[in-house]
Amino acid sequence: MGEERSLNFIEEIVEEDIAAGKHGGRVLTRFPPEPNGYLHIGHAKSICLNFGLALKYGGKTNLRFDDTNPSKEETEYVDSIKADVKWLGFEWANELYASDYFDQLYDFAVTLIKKGLAYVDDSTAEEIAAQKGTPTEPGTPNIYRSRSVEENLTLFAEMKAGKYPDGAKVLRAKVDLAASNMHLRDPLMYRIKHTHHHRTGDAWCIYPMYDFAHGQSDAIEEITHSICTLEFIPHRDLYNWFIEQLAIFPSKQYEFARLNLNYTVMSKRKLLQLVEEKHVEDWDDPRMPTISGLRRRGYTPASIRDFCERIGVAKRENMIDVSLLEFCIREDLNKTAWRRMAVLDPIKMVITNYPENQTEYLFSENNPEVEGGDGGRELPFSNQLWIEREDFMEEPPKKFFRLGVGLMVRLKSAYIVKCDSFTKDANGQVTEIQCTYVPESKSGSDTSGINVKGTIHWVSVAHAHTAEVRLYDRLFKVEDPSNEDGDFKDYLNPDSLHILPQAYIEPDLANAIPGKGYQFIRKGYFTIDKHSTAEKLVFNRTVTLKDGWVKK
Repeated sequence: MGEERSLNFIEEIVEEDIAAGKHGGRVLTRFPPEPNGYLHIGHAKSICLNFGLALKYGGKTNLRFDDTNPSKEETEYVDSIKADVKWLGFEWANELYASDYFDQLYDFAVTLIKKGLAYVDDSTAEEIAAQKGTPTEPGTPNIYRSRSVEENLTLFAEMKAGKYPDGAKVLRAKVDLAASNMHLRDPLMYRIKHTHHHRTGDAWCIYPMYDFAHGQSDAIEEITHSICTLEFIPHRDLYNWFIEQLAIFPSKQYEFARLNLNYTVMSKRKLLQLVEEKHVEDWDDPRMPTISGLRRRGYTPASIRDFCERIGVAKRENMIDVSLLEFCIREDLNKTAWRRMAVLDPIKMVITNYPENQTEYLFSENNPEVEGGDGGRELPFSNQLWIEREDFMEEPPKKFFRLGVGLMVRLKSAYIVKCDSFTKDANGQVTEIQCTYVPESKSGSDTSGINVKGTIHWVSVAHAHTAEVRLYDRLFKVEDPSNEDGDFKDYLNPDSLHILPQAYIEPDLANAIPGKGYQFIRKGYFTIDKHSTAEKLVFNRTVTLKDGWVKK
């Protein structure tokens, strides 16, 4: 058994609340994405935290879409988010939308107007910004701040009825223009937007701002622990102010450090740019840090949950090394991936003393890391094999334990062979090597007494299938592209995708299971791509067998 980890600071808060009988000892969290893009690995951390807390303390989690900005939101994103949360292994208690509460939020706004705590402002965005002052100077009230309750109620109703064009008026909270927290200087509550909404259609032309919708949505759902990232700390005072003035359920906000991962970008806006400008194939391009991209690349839900557990929940921002994520997927795939043979850069081997038309079937385990081998399959063996070009050298150095004239190796799950000669083409390129095999050296029943230091993989020429193999590397060539000078896209890694159009794979891989991880022996972990067909098999490399980036 591993050591039990200590509680993170949010778990400590939850345990104190339960012990004190707060909210009747109930735990209800929520995951509230805006449906304006695909989820990425940073969201996975938030998902694991919110759902994990509820699971640990016998509570529940709501999935609530923060759909208050209709110009950027689409049903496609809603569907992708639901698929990602489910794929990660979590079930939500209720599927909710901020738009479910539009009527209630409007009524809350009317309540604040009646209390003299909100007003309709006709100023332009530039005027409002100027009137807010600076962090060292208080804001200045404008003439609209002293409008009567009756006038504000009339104007707000007219805004809702569609009487005014976009940007003509806003509704602001009347808080404190001298507050040290700039978010309290009469923040916007509603803006006019004559935009079609993916759920409410054209029923509304005014939409609540995030700061007005969020805390009230938490309160309506009676969320006990509203967990968000550190950039929302300045919003907390306003979150509490709205709840106090409306005298509604006292949801509380707690902040943790967001996930920053090197060699990538985590901004949805930047990820959208990469998609729209065709620097990547789509949101689920296997180089993207999106959950759908990681899934297509061959990452497993277990590996991502393990990664989120390992990085923990902190109060301070830090940069996480992507090699930790790669470590987590290697750990998982080592235990679950079936071993298969694939030759990515082929050269032909002819075994001159093996009968020409003979095929022998050799048994090989699916995964030696699993007790009992997790089953296995029959491998066809013949006198002509494909091997990796790098496994042969014309003039091998002293400690080269693969093939060169006079050298011997074991063919994985098969026989020991000795290289006798090789053939070159007109360009001096080696095209074929000739070997002899030792009949008594068959794996599992070797009586040859010969010890060799090297073992190489192979695929029978007569039985091989061809496949396109895609080798992926980091999307950016610098650790923190968002912090470099100039455009972040200037730092894209030109070698982030390398396509091998014709690799040879053992026949069993023609029936590769979508979503399953395979270890191509000695080459890395791979999975079949969504664009793969029976006529054209396509495999994506998830990760190499070892971390080779450090050497680079």
